[in-house]
Amino acid sequence: MRRFFVRRRIMSAVAMAALAVASAEPATAQFGGIVYDPSNYAQNVLTAARSLEQINHQIEMIQNQATALINEARNLASLPFSSIAQLQAQVQRTQQLLGSAQRIAYDVQSIDKTFTAQYKGVSLASSDQALVDGAKDRWSNSVAAFEDALKVQAGVVGNIDGARETMSSLVTSSQSATGALQAAQAGNQLLALQSQQLSDLTALMAAQGRAQALDAAQRAAAQDQAREQLRRFLAPGTGYQPGTVSMFHN
Repeated sequence: MRRFFVRRRIMSAVAMAALAVASAEPATAQFGGIVYDPSNYAQNVLTAARSLEQINHQIEMIQNQATALINEARNLASLPFSSIAQLQAQVQRTQQLLGSAQRIAYDVQSIDKTFTAQYKGVSLASSDQALVDGAKDRWSNSVAAFEDALKVQAGVVGNIDGARETMSSLVTSSQSATGALQAAQAGNQLLALQSQQLSDLTALMAAQGRAQALDAAQRAAAQDQAREQLRRFLAPGTGYQPGTVSMFHN
């Protein structure tokens, strides 16, 4: 930039000198057969000065275009760090924990079938052993659901360290981004990290809700069964019926 201003000053000085020569009275001189015309010389100097100024202007335009291209290249550069694979692996681990639910799975048809068979009322025709077996099955469902919830909790807690490392890498990449595209990609990956954490929270709430719902259903079914067992206990029996007894044989 400093050399550019120096060139401009030299050009201005040359132009002023040329104008001074041109404004003087025209004169000619001859040296060894060569005719020297000061007016023509001044015109040539002015033409050269204008040409030099145009060249400098074109150089400045080319420099500006080069700077613009460099900035565009920076804006189009992709972020060198990607956390998508790690986030997808964490989501997949949580899905596997939900998919390994014991006894009653996260399936509408399976839940409807199990509740119809085990929770929706006690059959009056069931035997006492059938009542005991049904109560045991419902208790086992509740225990398994609480175990599944604890496993999901452990998986979500295990994902915290990975989320922390991913967030640190993304923040570092965002701060060192050289263009708009890299900054946008870092922001998108941070949103993906938040989505992964929300999916973990959703899975945790689903597992806890499942355990609580099964426990509440087990208590409701136990109350219904207790009423039936009490009714059977209080129901009047046939009582004592007298009959003939033979104690000795002839």
